[in-house]
Amino acid sequence: MTEDFDTEDFDVGADWHVAAPYPFLARLRARAPVFRSEHLGAYVLTRHADVRAAYGDPRGLSSRGSLTISRSLTPETRRRLGEHGSFLSSFVANVDPPDHTRLRRSVSKAFTPRAVAAMEQEFRRLNEHLLDRLAPRGWADFVSEIGHEPSVKLTARFIGVPETDEAFVRSHVKDWFQLFLSPQPPQRQLELADSFLTYLDYVDGLVAARAKDPQGDFTSLMTSLIGDELTHREVVELISTILLGGNDTVPNQLGNTVLRLLREGVWPLPPALAANASEECMRIDGASLGSFRYATRDLRLHGVTIPEGDLVLLSTDSAGHDETVFPDPDRFVIDRPNAAEHLVFGYGIHFCVGAALGRLQLRTALDVLGRRLPRLRLAPGQNVAYRSSIVGRGLTSLLVEW
Repeated sequence: MTEDFDTEDFDVGADWHVAAPYPFLARLRARAPVFRSEHLGAYVLTRHADVRAAYGDPRGLSSRGSLTISRSLTPETRRRLGEHGSFLSSFVANVDPPDHTRLRRSVSKAFTPRAVAAMEQEFRRLNEHLLDRLAPRGWADFVSEIGHEPSVKLTARFIGVPETDEAFVRSHVKDWFQLFLSPQPPQRQLELADSFLTYLDYVDGLVAARAKDPQGDFTSLMTSLIGDELTHREVVELISTILLGGNDTVPNQLGNTVLRLLREGVWPLPPALAANASEECMRIDGASLGSFRYATRDLRLHGVTIPEGDLVLLSTDSAGHDETVFPDPDRFVIDRPNAAEHLVFGYGIHFCVGAALGRLQLRTALDVLGRRLPRLRLAPGQNVAYRSSIVGRGLTSLLVEW
């Protein structure tokens, strides 16, 4: 892109916008902290203080329907999806109180500190087992061969997905992410819609099976709450979206983090700095780029009126690089004292219920990888690229050697 400043350059579908938008975002924060993006059909908030305040204002900026970013779907695709075109309409991050309060209380029963700590040893074992197989080879595609498998398996076991179904779930989760959260041409939309409906049938069947024969897993716990605290649809959407996190968001953050650490020459991480370095990597290379909200009334901010009913993007990506909060924000500072003030996990009532588990997975993977592969390095001559996405940053591949 050029140095000429134009808010119309805010094009989330452009490769540079996912890979390295930060000089552009800095100009936005200084000169247009609130603006309307025609590409998104939404207003955008770019400053840390405004994004944080927006997360804390569910009355003025509603979450209801905010994740159902399906405006790009064609009429034919919408007909194919039927009632499921509004998928995620009852997911915990997509509703306001009092529904949000009820849903979050139910989900939190599975994410107690004790339960999360118990998953650490299982995740460590999964990483060790993977490296037992791969380490002798001396090279790998980090994205497809290292970053995803342990998280996919941990999430599957947490949910109660049989090991024989893990590849099926991963494939279909990828498809539904593309359908709802990444622009697609019309014919591809129909293919993805069919895949998505197949996936929903699978999750629905899993819920039905646990209703008849409960196990010690998340699906069984949530299914036991149907009728008293949750609806059947809410349980299906909870399961589907947690599977997205384990199959997509967490592995993407690990890939972004490893790339950053290798480029910065701080591999392996000193154990004493691992936790803070993880936060700094989430701040500077977050797998989540932001969240959407709907204005419930006319909102006036920095001289701009956001009309009631309009969509608003809370750009956590820009907020994490706000120079008024993070001095020299584009520089990686391994011991940055306030690195954890990033907003990748949201804020307030919508702070991610799985944040503790996500952080644990990131730290555990980095610990095992650093100890087992201390000479890990980027393979020379590769073109590092990110997939196109409205709300996420993830590498398409990352070739590494050791």
